[in-house]
Amino acid sequence: MKAIAVFKKDWESELRTRYAINALAMFILVTISVILFSIGDEKISEFLTGGLLWVVIFFSAMSGLARAFVSEEERGTTLTLQLIAAPSTVFSGKLLFNIVLVFLINFAITILYSMLFSTFVIRNFSLFTIAFIFGSLGIAISSTIIAAIISKANTKGTLYPVLSFPILLPLILILLEITKFSINGVTVSEAWVEIAVLVCYDIIMLTASYLLFDFIWKE
Repeated sequence: MKAIAVFKKDWESELRTRYAINALAMFILVTISVILFSIGDEKISEFLTGGLLWVVIFFSAMSGLARAFVSEEERGTTLTLQLIAAPSTVFSGKLLFNIVLVFLINFAITILYSMLFSTFVIRNFSLFTIAFIFGSLGIAISSTIIAAIISKANTKGTLYPVLSFPILLPLILILLEITKFSINGVTVSEAWVEIAVLVCYDIIMLTASYLLFDFIWKE
């Protein structure tokens, strides 16, 4: 229940300030607009549009999810959370908030992207849905633990992309591969190796995050 309380606190705070939502919305609109203007009348391949989708999602996550713990440091509420809740509870609440935010934003990006790019055609929707769900979970988990690490640093803005790139790169690469399969119409059974890698990434990141967060939070 305490994790839900942490989630509600962050969600209500976000609804008041709209910092992450506004930053993500502006980044999405600007990025997709730049891509459209850059392409112009040129025809691009289906695989390229699939890759660009995850590029937009990746950089959107970096622009809006970095403040999961930074806001606590700025408001001076870190000590209060340390006193009233266990580290695992705090991390669960923050993770739940990021999961909800990532799914909402990624769903909006995908809908807008599919409307604007006629070449983005998914032939195996089930496979793409699997990539979307586990990919969004992986981004939320990784972004949450990275946000916890950088919250103690002085150069928060520059440190987040530096840490995010090597951690999220394997996830983005496997998502690109599965998205290419879904565009080609490959069946789920034929892509089970890539799906297994994707699920294992989420499990490893979630386990490592819970193991490391106790040390990060009390540092």
